[in-house]
Amino acid sequence: MNKDQLAKVAQAMVARGKGLLAADESSGTIKRRFDAIGVESTADSRRDYREFMFRSKEAMEKHISGVILYDETIRQNAKDGTPLVKLIEQAGSLPGIKVDAGIKPLPNFPGETITEGLDGLGERLAAYYEMGARFAKWRAVIDIADGIPTRGAVLANAQALARYAALCQANNIVPIVEPEVLMDGGHSLERCYEVTEFVLKTVFDELYEARVFLEGIVLKPNMIVPGKKAPKQASAEEIAALTVRLFKRTVPVAVPGIAFLSGGQDDVEATANLDAINRMGPLPWSVTFSYGRALQAAPQKAWSGKTENVAAAQKAFSHRARMNGLAAQGGWTKGLETA
Repeated sequence: MNKDQLAKVAQAMVARGKGLLAADESSGTIKRRFDAIGVESTADSRRDYREFMFRSKEAMEKHISGVILYDETIRQNAKDGTPLVKLIEQAGSLPGIKVDAGIKPLPNFPGETITEGLDGLGERLAAYYEMGARFAKWRAVIDIADGIPTRGAVLANAQALARYAALCQANNIVPIVEPEVLMDGGHSLERCYEVTEFVLKTVFDELYEARVFLEGIVLKPNMIVPGKKAPKQASAEEIAALTVRLFKRTVPVAVPGIAFLSGGQDDVEATANLDAINRMGPLPWSVTFSYGRALQAAPQKAWSGKTENVAAAQKAFSHRARMNGLAAQGGWTKGLETA
């Protein structure tokens, strides 16, 4: 483990005003998103879509610190033969890779899941490093419903995250540690706080037990938000206040940065909440974004699979990247969305 290298990469991932583009959708997920815009999901169409984002000079150079890739994408070349990884590097961003094998039902825990993919992970990480990956992602999923989450399911997922993180660092790859408490359902803001507090405390206990180097990780958690079906929703200020309070109680200052997931929030909502959190500074960590849909929904719609729409799609992507880059510094305003 090269601790200096790990720390340097982790700090670059959460550089001021920059965040992560989560372009690691599985083939099934991106097919559903392409279906919504009337585009057939093929290896070429997926390549073309991701290529125009990686060639969006303004967004990539100014606002995107790294890109989380899917296994297919890290191996693909652009239409002109340039490896997509090289396009990311040429823009000054870091290539990363999703390494988990998805969620499966957790035996004996009805309604709860476990993330799989530890078998052979060390060898896969070594291969990904040779392909250019400098960080990785593993997502644990915690649902809130009647009687769940249970302690056993949270502990199982935390232990898997810690094992993954240790394997990443052994291969000089920075692990994104992503324990996501889902915002589906009708739970309250307070219930989300309670569950997320337990999850984060358990995750950091397990990271400590696995001897993970905290200065060489990036945390990718959910914000404290009520469930989508909750009768009472919350303002950005309420979300920020509880999120900051909780993270100050649970996240060690040794962690260089927190890159929030959007978790189903819409584009502007995710930006507004990130901005409100950063306005509560100074904070002990760099706080930024690691967004998928909240960065990609607008450019996907603008593109719609047509070559003649690429310039408009790149403009839409650059706008969302800029808005979130400002939010990561507490400098976003609603007026900028339409300026």
